[in-house]
Amino acid sequence: MNDAQPDPADAIAAALARLRGRRGPHQHPHDRGGREHGPHGIRPHGRGPWVADAGMRHGGAPAVLRMLDALAQASEPLSVSGLADAIGVDQPRASRLVQQGVDRGWVRREADPEDARRTRIALTDEGTRMFRGMRGERREALGRALAAFTEEESAELARLLTKLADNWGS
Repeated sequence: MNDAQPDPADAIAAALARLRGRRGPHQHPHDRGGREHGPHGIRPHGRGPWVADAGMRHGGAPAVLRMLDALAQASEPLSVSGLADAIGVDQPRASRLVQQGVDRGWVRREADPEDARRTRIALTDEGTRMFRGMRGERREALGRALAAFTEEESAELARLLTKLADNWGS
């Protein structure tokens, strides 16, 4: 593979992450691909083996992963509204996710140096470790799924998913 071209698996993972964080043009913020159930709009079933390890008794793992991913990718801590925009949820949902993250020790609130009335959200060291573990398992699952694809098919899937993510909602 040419060094100048990104690994198709990385491009696919990035496009899927972008698509998971987006609502369709007519989708209500609380309806993300099917009715959500349970407390705080969290689906009652878990996703993947890391959910139990992470103590995620009520599910909600995809949104938590998007939150950790957004914070890991950000160049500085995010406001709750900035985090909401980054992961494609409304501000009350982002606030609940932040509280879950604080309760688990994955994120912390800190004062905004530019406006003491506001707080910003940052990953803790434990949150960084949790995110890396989640990303590793997701990457392994993607690798297993792509094993049946040829190199050309993987590259084409990456190209098409990236194009879809680029144009979603535009």
